[in-house]
Amino acid sequence: MDHETFFRRLPKVDLHCHLAGTIRPATLIELAHKNDVPLQTSDPDRLYVFDDFYDFLDVVRTAARCLIDHDDFARVAYEALADAATAGNLKYAELFFNPTDYYPSGVDYRTMLDGFIAGLRDAESDHGVTARLIPAINRELGPQTARDTVAEVIADRRDEVIGIGMDGAERGGPPGLFGEAYRMAGKAGLYRTAHACEDNQTLEEAPPSNIATCLDDLGCDRIDHGYNILGDPRLVQRCSDDGVPFTVCSHTCVPSRLTTRWRNVRRMLDADLELVVCTDDPPMYGTDIGTAYVTLSRELELPRATAIDLALSGIDATWLDDDDKRRLRKEFTTEIAMLTARLPA
Repeated sequence: MDHETFFRRLPKVDLHCHLAGTIRPATLIELAHKNDVPLQTSDPDRLYVFDDFYDFLDVVRTAARCLIDHDDFARVAYEALADAATAGNLKYAELFFNPTDYYPSGVDYRTMLDGFIAGLRDAESDHGVTARLIPAINRELGPQTARDTVAEVIADRRDEVIGIGMDGAERGGPPGLFGEAYRMAGKAGLYRTAHACEDNQTLEEAPPSNIATCLDDLGCDRIDHGYNILGDPRLVQRCSDDGVPFTVCSHTCVPSRLTTRWRNVRRMLDADLELVVCTDDPPMYGTDIGTAYVTLSRELELPRATAIDLALSGIDATWLDDDDKRRLRKEFTTEIAMLTARLPA
């Protein structure tokens, strides 16, 4: 076994992945045709092409409009987990979906939820990968819509729904606007996270102070992305001391910014921040959970031991209970030992 294969075959978690961003190009074209949704192109090689972060958000929301019925949602969830298990030995995932992306097509919350859950269960049966769901607030729609989204999640609680998140462009909805929605979620026993400080947005659009707001006012348990925290060394030290997990993604930026993304992840790692390697929107950026590990191992010159530590520490950042975390850690440790034994001397 060579070292690239080792990184791909490490058992992994993915805590930052959007279901609308996992759709295979061929699947999206089929669903668009089935549900009479116009796409800019039917060329699978051109389907996920965008100029910048804001153009990308439009592509994701167009993809979401192609899911209409129970079977559409089940198919997308199933394929997301099947692909990740095959390409990168994914064992556990916490997957985002934005209910408000599907409402304009007339889809109700129960339909999308039932479909996603059916897909998760089938993928667990067929591929041995388990997952939970995180309904996400679209911050660009404002605090009232956020409260309505959380209220709907609370009204239809499922064991598979483990927490809430928030995404979209930070300039369109700074986290301080959403305290009430997050307090509602906390009172209902939901874990909380939020996208903050993405480095494809400027320090003015996504300042480090947004992370402090997420932690102090929203009660977030972890932060998605977070790269712009590097602009505030004191906040970096605080998050390092407190062990705040950051779900970082190796590829989810326009190609011209890839080197900046890798450099920021390196600096976060060097600052002793708790990082979880994730995928975000894998086929849209030509990646998968295995490729994420291979890329970071190469670009950051990660020793094998560091990659193993990242895989194992990701378990601690999950929202599983302690018994499930211990079970998963035992499974990972056993599998890693078997992989290590197959490496050349």
